[in-house]
Amino acid sequence: MTKQIMVGNVPVGGGAAVSIQSMCNTKTDNVSATVEQILRLEETGCEIIRVAVPDMAAAKAIGAIKSRIHIPLVADIHFDYKLALECAAQGVDKIRINPGNIGGEDRVKAVVDACRERKIPIRIGVNGGSLEKNLLKKYGGATSEALAESALGHAALLEKFDFTDICISVKCSSVPVTMGAYRLLSERCPYPLHLGVTEAGTPSMGMVKSAMGIGGLLCLGIGDTLRVTLTADPVEEIYAAKKILLAAGLRQEGPNIIACPTCGRTNIDLIPMAEEVERRLAGCTKPITVAVMGCAVNGPGEAAAADVGIAGGKGEGLIFRKGEILRKVPQDKLVDALMEEIARLP
Repeated sequence: MTKQIMVGNVPVGGGAAVSIQSMCNTKTDNVSATVEQILRLEETGCEIIRVAVPDMAAAKAIGAIKSRIHIPLVADIHFDYKLALECAAQGVDKIRINPGNIGGEDRVKAVVDACRERKIPIRIGVNGGSLEKNLLKKYGGATSEALAESALGHAALLEKFDFTDICISVKCSSVPVTMGAYRLLSERCPYPLHLGVTEAGTPSMGMVKSAMGIGGLLCLGIGDTLRVTLTADPVEEIYAAKKILLAAGLRQEGPNIIACPTCGRTNIDLIPMAEEVERRLAGCTKPITVAVMGCAVNGPGEAAAADVGIAGGKGEGLIFRKGEILRKVPQDKLVDALMEEIARLP
């Protein structure tokens, strides 16, 4: 089990639930736009939010942003250690740095001292595109071993200054390299791991990469918090993260919808029906499994574990619970009947 740190009021590591993060794409010094986006992300299910801090104007906006939101705020900082000091003074909940790009050890120590004084954890963020030259030469490129060694070296520097409220990420656009690096870290250090596949791309491909990389690691018992990176509205990252956690069996908040892929036995237009069910359950918070099956013969049996489901037939379909058929319903009334049954569930 990893060490537990506190990001604001959210525990990370130490057996705590895997938390969902995202990052704003607004200009941080535009406080109203940033707060508006964060509030929208909160409603979607974001639990920790990060903002870019490229300059002092952004750093000085941290306090104003934090006072108007309800989830922990993380400052993402590169190159200028003074920005980290200002964010700490503004009351940020966590600082993300790469200790290798903010200057000498004296500057790292200044950041560590400020964070220790205010009980602010630090995320060491190592990226495949910014590895140290000596490690690139040693390993012949941005390999899993290079990423892990870089992260452990940075952690050792923070430990040198008696600081261990650390979280680590080792992100790369390659899924196998990313997974390999996290697996190495899970074996070699006690710190909580922030999972992600960086530059994953648009939702169509980015979701696949993230599900493989993040979901694969979670199924191995690796990972304490995560961010799905998508070239899209950050809200899409939250939806994707929730689906990954649901598929990995780590959360049951809202319905788990299962649906058959259709075959020659299917006698209803199942694909739009499944899409309608998913759309109408978007706001449902019941921890239930809902089945949308195309065959009235095998559907209830194949989906016997579902709390409730429908199975199509010629011109009509079945409503069932836990594999037990409740009644037949005309095909055009199937989804409505399913919603009625879901409403009856506790």
